[in-house]
Amino acid sequence: MRECINYKKLDNGAVRCLACSHFCAVKEGETGKCGVRQNRRGIFYSLVYGKAFAANIDPIEKKPLFHFLPGTRTFSFGTLGCNLACANCQNFGISQIFGRKGRAALYAGMDWGRGLSPAEIAKEALRAGCGSIACTYNEPTVFLEYALDAMKAAKRNNLKNIWVSNGFMSSETLESISGCLDAINIDIKSFSEEFYKKNCGGRLKPVLENAKQLVKAGVWTEITTLIIPTLSDSPAMLRQLARFIKRELGSQVPWHISAFSGRISWKLKHLPDTDFSSIRKAYQIGKEEGLKYVYAGNVRDADMESTFCPECGEAAIIRIGYQIERKDQFGRCAHCDAKIGGVFASSQEARNL
Repeated sequence: MRECINYKKLDNGAVRCLACSHFCAVKEGETGKCGVRQNRRGIFYSLVYGKAFAANIDPIEKKPLFHFLPGTRTFSFGTLGCNLACANCQNFGISQIFGRKGRAALYAGMDWGRGLSPAEIAKEALRAGCGSIACTYNEPTVFLEYALDAMKAAKRNNLKNIWVSNGFMSSETLESISGCLDAINIDIKSFSEEFYKKNCGGRLKPVLENAKQLVKAGVWTEITTLIIPTLSDSPAMLRQLARFIKRELGSQVPWHISAFSGRISWKLKHLPDTDFSSIRKAYQIGKEEGLKYVYAGNVRDADMESTFCPECGEAAIIRIGYQIERKDQFGRCAHCDAKIGGVFASSQEARNL
C-alpha cells in the first residue's frame, strides 16, 4: 500500500478523495467508487501501488496513438479498478472486478497482480527496446501514485510517458502529472450527459474540460469514441463531438472511431456489433467537420487507418492493423514538405525502438 497524494481529511475520520471528478467522501474502512483507494483510520491508501495486474509490450498504435512516436513499442501496464462503470467495458475483468464481486473481495485474499516497482517498469521498458511506458488497461487515475512514480522513473531513463484515460480525473491529478505526461488518448464516449450518467456512472463535462486543459498544456492528445449501436451511433451526436474537437481542441487532434463488439463487452452482449457503414459515416462526419486526422478502429481498411497529408493528400503513414509503412520524412510530407501534426521518431529510430 501507499498513502494517496490527493485527498483531504473530513470530520469523524472520513476523507475526501481528490483523484477524480467523483470527489468521493470515504468513511473509515471503505473505498471510493474505484474500489482501490481505501480509508484506514483516517489515512487514505492506494491498495494497488506496485501491483500490475496486466503488463505487456504493445505497439504504440494499440493505445491507440497514431501521431506519437509511430512505429515504436510501449511498455504497457495497469492495475485493478476503475472510477467509471461503463456497460460497454471490454477490460471489465480487471476494471470492474469490484462491481462483480463486491467490496468484500478487498478483504478476502484478493490477487492484486504482479509485484512490479516503478524502477522495474522503466528497466523492463528499456530492456524491450520501448520508447515509452503507457498507463493503460484500466483508468490510470485510480492508481495515480503508482503511475506517477513510474512516470518519474521513465523520465530518468529518457522514456516518454503515455496515459490511456477516460478523462474523468480531477484538476489536482492533472497538476500532479504535469511535467511528466507526454501523450494521452482520451476516451470521449459520447457527447451526451445522459449517456455518461446511464452507461458510465459519470459526467461528460469534466472529460471535456480536462481534454481542453491537456491540449493547452502541450500534451499530445488523441481522442477515441466507441460507436455502440443504438447508444452512441447518432450522426447528430457524432457531429457535435467532431465540432467540439475542431473548435476546442484543434483540427490537428486525431479522432479514432472504433467499432463495438457486444461479445466482449461487460453488460451489452445483447447489442449487435457496429456495422461498417456506421464507421464509414462517422469517419465522413469527422472529415466534413474539418478534422485533419480521422481513423477507424477495430476494422481493416487502409484508407481509414492511414495518415494522409492534410495539404496535398498524399499518404504519409500507411497502416493495416498494427503493420505500418512510414512514407513521411521526420513528421513532414515527403511530397510537399507540409508538417504532419504529432511527435515523430525518424524511421530509423522507430526500427531501433
